[in-house]
Amino acid sequence: MLNMNCIRELARNVGNNHVKLCGVTWSRHLSSPSTSQDSKKPKTGIMMLNMGGPQSTDQVHEYLLRIMTDRDMIQLPFQSKLGPYIAQRRTAEVQQKYKEIGGGSPIFKWTTLQGELMCKKLDAESPATAPHKHYVAFRYVNPLTDDTLDQIERDGPERVVIFSQYPQYSCATSGSSFNAIFSHYKGRKLPAGVKWNVIDRWATHPLLAKCVAERIRTELDQFDESCRNDVLIMFSAHSLPLKAVNRGDAYPFEVGSTVQLVMQELGYSNPHSLVWQSKVGPLPWLSPATDDALKAYVKQGKKNFILVPIAFVNEHIETLHEMDIEYCHDLQKELGKDVTIRRAAAPNDHPLFIDALCDLVKSSLNGALPAVGLKFLTRCPHCTNTRCLQSKEWFSQICS
Repeated sequence: MLNMNCIRELARNVGNNHVKLCGVTWSRHLSSPSTSQDSKKPKTGIMMLNMGGPQSTDQVHEYLLRIMTDRDMIQLPFQSKLGPYIAQRRTAEVQQKYKEIGGGSPIFKWTTLQGELMCKKLDAESPATAPHKHYVAFRYVNPLTDDTLDQIERDGPERVVIFSQYPQYSCATSGSSFNAIFSHYKGRKLPAGVKWNVIDRWATHPLLAKCVAERIRTELDQFDESCRNDVLIMFSAHSLPLKAVNRGDAYPFEVGSTVQLVMQELGYSNPHSLVWQSKVGPLPWLSPATDDALKAYVKQGKKNFILVPIAFVNEHIETLHEMDIEYCHDLQKELGKDVTIRRAAAPNDHPLFIDALCDLVKSSLNGALPAVGLKFLTRCPHCTNTRCLQSKEWFSQICS
């Protein structure tokens, strides 16, 4: 678990490539791309999609502004005016949270490291499609999707795998990134001679489940053997408005499928629960909320908990601040000295996770996975988003 002491240690070691926190060595990628990837023209480009996070506090406002004006992510009345207003109102609060975790989000560093390790492994295991090069494509902060697509065109790979880094698909996250790619090419020509593949979801990949299970075992080992089997494993994922769920968004069901595979991997050794965090605004969202669930379980007599970031593949503000500071530190203090709340690390650079990324890309390139999945091409039953329809039709054409 990353507690307050660990966060302070992270801030002190922000320039180091390897930092030891809470007994665990965390790797940091070099700030520039690896020489091996730049030395040769890539044959295969792997575009790693994620929402991203501000790397410094001065990027927070623009980051929030992009989120609050993206109708795929959030729908607001009078969005062109209300979105910027909300972004401005929240900027100082969110900046303070980033200051408390070291000054910025580590998503870019972790995604870059994951991409480098994945491509190194792919070069060794799939020489026919090598050299491979990863490209980070964030939705709301640099490197933005448009800029990444321009870089891919300059590099001129023969194949491009568009790889969502959200294991579980949601129209608000993965869908927004895919729609942004469609919008980029809506008024321009595709690069000639490029073969496109899409990996849109991978909630049930066995290596993902094994990796998360290993992270949980590491935390279970920190509890005394006398109470270890009674520790409540709380899988926590970013919540979603019920309006989106009722529209038919697959996200909550896909998150649940990952939870079941992880518990199967653990042999159902412990009680477990699926909870939801990071709700924004007054509208109904998926519940129970993580903090409310912790309080309720303590009232039921539960004392020992492990929080598991089941929908996040690397550390960011929802793990380092919301989970570690707000829940594992502040809420634990509120609940009493006899309550223990630990947190399992995100997949980050765990070897099993890198193996999962590599296996997914290889399966996409060798035809074991379809170039684009039928589920991806199927709209939610109550979808009214015209751009979503056009986007899916476009992906069907370019991946055929």
